[in-house]
Amino acid sequence: MEFKQISEQSFMIYFDANISEDIFNQVNTVSDYLKSLAHPHIQEIVTSYRAILVYFDGMAITYEDLLEELSLSTYALTSTSQNKPRRIVNIPVLYGGKWGPDLEYVAEYHKLSVEEVIQYHIEGYYLVYMIGFMPGFPFLGGLSPRIHTPRKDEPRLKIPAGSVGIANNQTGLYPADSPGGWQIIGRTPIDVFDLNREPKILYQPGDKIKFYAINEEQFLHIQKYVEKGRLNYDEWVRIGYEY
Repeated sequence: MEFKQISEQSFMIYFDANISEDIFNQVNTVSDYLKSLAHPHIQEIVTSYRAILVYFDGMAITYEDLLEELSLSTYALTSTSQNKPRRIVNIPVLYGGKWGPDLEYVAEYHKLSVEEVIQYHIEGYYLVYMIGFMPGFPFLGGLSPRIHTPRKDEPRLKIPAGSVGIANNQTGLYPADSPGGWQIIGRTPIDVFDLNREPKILYQPGDKIKFYAINEEQFLHIQKYVEKGRLNYDEWVRIGYEY
């Protein structure tokens, strides 16, 4: 683990150079510990695949003094990090057709049938490493190597909200309309990000997402109730736990 000052009011904690669930567990163990301190001069803690960004009040304490207070106890935590029960967020997806215009390309690229691509995709449990790019966009690990697919050569100017895609070794979903170069294989009718709802984002770093397939009738049913603000999320966004 390495500490590096970024500015007069921020520093990074770097972990191993590899991206893995074990490293992610270390990141979250240290992050949880720092948050539990409720240190009066720490303002914000942001986690990523293998690092933590810490913002602090540079007018109240120096980087050196803060590091001296934190480093020994923080170092000790890396050897005791443990897997915690993970929340599983199940999200419905309509695959193919106009909702997943690149599904056939992904199948052809891997010499698979469309049904096989869908099966590989819904079998995965995808760890939310971090949320970024836009509010609610999850960076997910765990995609089967059988469907790793390069990004599109030319990004689309608009990918509809809810689109589920593949880019190299990652899968993810777009919480809002956006340009993007991912291979779009399906779409969820669920609003995964909504400022008028609690929680505003349906998943957090450390959760796992599992997609399940629905048909067009179910998609339109969910979409109608989402638009009316009357969707029973407990019925369609099933929550479980992995121990």
